[in-house]
Amino acid sequence: MKHVLATASVIALALVGGAANAAEFPADTIEVVTHAGNGGGTDVTARMMMVKARRELGADMVVVNKKGGGGAVAMDYYLDLPADGNSILTFTIGHSATIAKGKTKMTLDDIRPIARATDDPQILMVKCGAYDSAESFVAAQKKAPIAYGTTHLGNIDDVSAFMFTIKGGMKTPKIIPFDGGAELATQLIAGAVQSAVLNLAEASSQIEAGDICPLVVLADERMAGLPEVTTAKELGIDVSFSTVRGFVVQKDVPDDVAKKLETALLKAMKSSVYQGYLESVGLDNTSVAGAEVWGKQLKTMDVDMRTALKELGFIE
Repeated sequence: MKHVLATASVIALALVGGAANAAEFPADTIEVVTHAGNGGGTDVTARMMMVKARRELGADMVVVNKKGGGGAVAMDYYLDLPADGNSILTFTIGHSATIAKGKTKMTLDDIRPIARATDDPQILMVKCGAYDSAESFVAAQKKAPIAYGTTHLGNIDDVSAFMFTIKGGMKTPKIIPFDGGAELATQLIAGAVQSAVLNLAEASSQIEAGDICPLVVLADERMAGLPEVTTAKELGIDVSFSTVRGFVVQKDVPDDVAKKLETALLKAMKSSVYQGYLESVGLDNTSVAGAEVWGKQLKTMDVDMRTALKELGFIE
């Protein structure tokens, strides 16, 4: 009888201790895992979120860069961490492509959304003066294919170019990959490609200098930073792709911990510091969204990416 009572006491203490740990979260430094190297767009986004999130959570936060495999290294690393909320994974549309291609152990069912940080539409850009309008840009490609510059293959950049031309009844483009947005912007001006798939921040200085002109935004609505630039949908081409960045945790993270993270990250990203960062890269406060909106977008991204990669022959 004494043994039974002692065992019951141990179990009760363990349960109380567990509840106390959950209530006291975070009790340790929070890792923010990213696939990007130092200074990359996802890395910078994570660090800007952390400026105020540290204070909101009352804990230190550190970026852990795990490069390689289109995000596969970061995702596989993250799956092996404890599901206690003391680690967060940055998740992008590139991760959706990696999951769709089966290059990681992670699936969408392994994670739960916390908050979206950026919703940065893909933009088709050209050397200024090369085309009179978005309409002439489309018309030219119905006669002959052109070369598109991208920073990825089998990912959002070339998928964006292919789907734009396919759905627009244009000739199949030639895709030329470059190491990064800066090199791509330079090569576009030099004439190595006729169009480049870029985000606004990647070519902002060349746009201001009048060397590069944004021609088509692949989004449902025009961008606040480029109100004069038409969308693909306005041209009758049903294509919408964005470089989306957000934060997720493991599916088994306790509900109260996940909610605390969501509340803290949203408050941090609605601060003037983070909003100033968004403005500097041509975005606005509509980029920031909570778990419900972000979760729906994760599912849509997964479906759209699988559909596009299958249509383009990257997956069966």
